[in-house]
Amino acid sequence: MIQNKIVVRYQDGKLIKGQTSDFLPAKPTFHLSVLGAQPGSPSQEVKVAELKAIFFVKDFKGDREYEEAKDFSANKPAGRKIQVIFKDGETFVGATQGYDPHRQGFFVIPADAKSNNERSFIIASATQKISFI
Repeated sequence: MIQNKIVVRYQDGKLIKGQTSDFLPAKPTFHLSVLGAQPGSPSQEVKVAELKAIFFVKDFKGDREYEEAKDFSANKPAGRKIQVIFKDGETFVGATQGYDPHRQGFFVIPADAKSNNERSFIIASATQKISFI
């Protein structure tokens, strides 16, 4: 079973790193094996409605100092260019192939090819404004 490396960010700011094999965009919950948990520990159930976004990452280290580019100068991901402004003020720019305002969320591939995020699942209820650019 494929284990996706993810970072979940809750709307309250909490962040948890781990792996999942059962996330599906239409399901209200999924399970997370928390990074650093004792071997054999049970997975944690995550309620999608409580999240801001799910980041599918290349590695867990990342680089807190790195400022992601907000343009497409070095990357041309497939899909419509989109800008997401979250309720907490953060802006995320990328491309999407599946935005539907009636779904709980949608995938976005970041505009910056050097991003540690391979793709992100944005939770619609955590956004303030979504616009195509």
